[in-house]
Amino acid sequence: MNGTAQVLAEEAEAGLDRSPLYLRIRDVLADAIASGRLPKGALLLEGPVAGLFASTRTPVRQAFALLEEAGAIRRFDGRGFLVGQGRSGPKRVALTAEMLGLGEEAPALRKAPGWEAIYESLEREMVHLSVFGRHRINEVELARARGVGRQVARDALTRLEALGIVEKDERMRWTLVPLDEQRMRDLHDIRVSLEPLALVRAAPFLPPAERRAMTERLEEALAVYPDLSVEAMDDLETDLHITCLGYCPNRELLIALRRARFMLNVSKHIIGVSHRMPADEPFIAEHLAVFRALDVDDSARAAETLRHHIAVSLPKVIGRVAELREAHRPDMPAYAVPATR
Repeated sequence: MNGTAQVLAEEAEAGLDRSPLYLRIRDVLADAIASGRLPKGALLLEGPVAGLFASTRTPVRQAFALLEEAGAIRRFDGRGFLVGQGRSGPKRVALTAEMLGLGEEAPALRKAPGWEAIYESLEREMVHLSVFGRHRINEVELARARGVGRQVARDALTRLEALGIVEKDERMRWTLVPLDEQRMRDLHDIRVSLEPLALVRAAPFLPPAERRAMTERLEEALAVYPDLSVEAMDDLETDLHITCLGYCPNRELLIALRRARFMLNVSKHIIGVSHRMPADEPFIAEHLAVFRALDVDDSARAAETLRHHIAVSLPKVIGRVAELREAHRPDMPAYAVPATR
């Protein structure tokens, strides 16, 4: 089984069943609300809820959108959601696993695998290193450097392989794929061709409440930019390019797009880390234009707006990578050595 297939298989098998994680989170929260374990007025925030489910914020955000649409929760001052309807203020209760029915007597929805603890920092390190060419990656040295077992290191590398950040050669050795201009152009070709099509297919299945929540986050971000964290910007990119497109029913199309997502990671790990936040960043307004078109059921205009947004972003990404290559020298980790084909 190749890396991508393995990741997809493990994702399908995660948790108690094969339904998407956000639907399972929604069902658990809905049951806790209906039973009264979550009292009316309880404040729900993405971060604490994600922590209880050992998940990222994205499936929690999707679950909140569905619960809001069903009338089980209501938005509170742009900072979270309150259980139930009405005008009463928030009850600041400390959420617990038992409150959600996730105590010892009930198995957790999803046990966080070991590789997640090292993945984010490893991905950032790999992206930065890839700017400076091809490198051999020693799995044993990586495990030693991160203080984890070899299987954990291998699992993290497998996720990086699914994104095309690393690959295995004919001798089954891990290799970091160089990020040069031609590769960036090739990946953008995929995105320009396939993301608009995925958006058209996804549009009928995108819950209106979730679409509105995405639009509101964009409006709030536009009002405060550039006083915006890198994490918040990444959340906005995830809303459109991953969460929204994830409603596309053509799973083969989404698999084809998986490797091209690497370009989103490039910007995330370079802007705000190796570079200052740009004084002028039109992507927020461009995202808003996509959602405005979806609001009026004009999926064709939304697709064309998305295509233009992706196309004009390429020169900026190429420029940022070139600046990084000229201004910095990588700290060579113990597990990597420069390589040639």
